[in-house]
Amino acid sequence: MEKLQRGGAPVPRQSDAERQVDVQAFIDAQRFSPFQWTILVLCFLVVAADGFDTAAVGFIAPSLVQQWGVARSALGPVMSAALVGLGIGALAAGPCADRLGRKTVLVLSVFFFGLWSLAAARASSIESLTVLRFFTGLGLGAAMPNAVTLMSEYAPARIRAVAVNAMFCGFSGGLAIGGLASAWLIPQFGWPSVLVAGGVGPIVLTVLLILLLPESAQFLAVRKQADRRIARILQRIAPDSRLDGCRFFAQDVRSQAGDTRAQWALAIILSTRYRFGTLMLWLAYFMGLLIYYLLTNWLPTLFKDTGFSGEKAALMTSLFPLGGILGNLCVGWVMDRFAGHRVIAFTYVLVGALVLLVGQGVGHQIWLGTLIFLTGTVATSAVTSMSALAASFYPTRARATGVAWMLGIGRVGGVAGALVGAALMGLGWQFGAVFSLLAVPAVIAAGGIVLMRRRGPLAEEASVDEAVGAVAID
Repeated sequence: MEKLQRGGAPVPRQSDAERQVDVQAFIDAQRFSPFQWTILVLCFLVVAADGFDTAAVGFIAPSLVQQWGVARSALGPVMSAALVGLGIGALAAGPCADRLGRKTVLVLSVFFFGLWSLAAARASSIESLTVLRFFTGLGLGAAMPNAVTLMSEYAPARIRAVAVNAMFCGFSGGLAIGGLASAWLIPQFGWPSVLVAGGVGPIVLTVLLILLLPESAQFLAVRKQADRRIARILQRIAPDSRLDGCRFFAQDVRSQAGDTRAQWALAIILSTRYRFGTLMLWLAYFMGLLIYYLLTNWLPTLFKDTGFSGEKAALMTSLFPLGGILGNLCVGWVMDRFAGHRVIAFTYVLVGALVLLVGQGVGHQIWLGTLIFLTGTVATSAVTSMSALAASFYPTRARATGVAWMLGIGRVGGVAGALVGAALMGLGWQFGAVFSLLAVPAVIAAGGIVLMRRRGPLAEEASVDEAVGAVAID
């Protein structure tokens, strides 16, 4: 009689086992190869370009107020336009990537936001700049979730959170470079030069992505495409492996093969199994981005109002994203060793404590700079780590959609942050009061993450995987 595995699945004969490879299990069993480092660097550059372009308007805002003679509150639509585009772009890009491929959508989106950033440099009015920033945002929104998904699918499970967070250091790096570059470019060439720089970089990067970036092997396995193509990709990770004639599959597809209620990606993330966790992810990300984008967009203006020069305001603001580089790596490392949701919830609590402290440090520049750096460290790492959490929360066939919709819905929080900042500026709120208010969404975000894991599918994953009995080869 044929032996059965746990869950009732028959034990495959040796000849069958040699021909079937679980793509994720294969990647998990290998060392992080130079090929995967290349993917990490390329995704890092995509996210850096995204960060630079996302924050560009915040850095040029003081110059726009002075040159165009508009009130600070009038810049609210300009600052929020790209964020609206980000949300729409993310919502559309996820389902497209789960159908067409991560690489295809990523390449098109990077080229798209670079092109529109160049166009925005020629804007001559608030209205035209608002429209052009909206189109820039469409590309920005489509790029981010696909970079996250692609990186998460090529990272071994044991270091996935730290790999995704390391990639996200590019966003903080892009913001920091934006602050430093703006401090030099604007006095020399005027505010349009910042947008030109934000356009040329992504267009050059598009060429590198076409030449060097692979399609996700897990996506190809889910779509049952080109076993030879998957074999070539995996052999670049492990050159000594013998994969000729193998058949490749994604384990989570087998584990859900009998689930007829979720045949398309959006249905999966909103199904009974995932719905509550999805809603909590959206809530926490919304609140995190409300904090993040209010500070990203309005810190230069807030600093200038407290007596800083335009150059010093830009330099001080650059400390905020710079701190996120250290935070991303540390939080990712901790997430790979402890419960990720608890780590992120605790990080949001730290955000709430630090924004309260920042509001009290305006009179001491060294103390204020230190607090801004620390606030950026925890605020950035809390928000960016949620992408790694979402990527581990959803199965392969819905991963791009799940991550993209979290990013897209959450971007509404970014829009809210820009608009709330504009409203507070119009009401005359000062530096300390604005920071103190931000403790409220930080606490709400922490609560959402804690509640998410009370009713999520991840507690069931181990038993599901054992029941499937998927087979990988060396």
